[in-house]
Amino acid sequence: MIHRIEWRKAGSSKIEGECVELSTNATEVTYIRDSKDPHGPRLALRAAGLAALVGRIKSGALDL
Repeated sequence: MIHRIEWRKAGSSKIEGECVELSTNATEVTYIRDSKDPHGPRLALRAAGLAALVGRIKSGALDL
């Protein structure tokens, strides 16, 4: 079965598209992409992986 991916951008994102977008379709995987390159690579994470990534970003453990 092919799922149509719908993308969500944070409300605080700049109009120029300087952000990441998350997929909002109801599957087991959340996709993340660079909004400036919508046809480029995507990161696919299950719920636990997404939670771990967000936790590391919030803690400052990643140099972003």
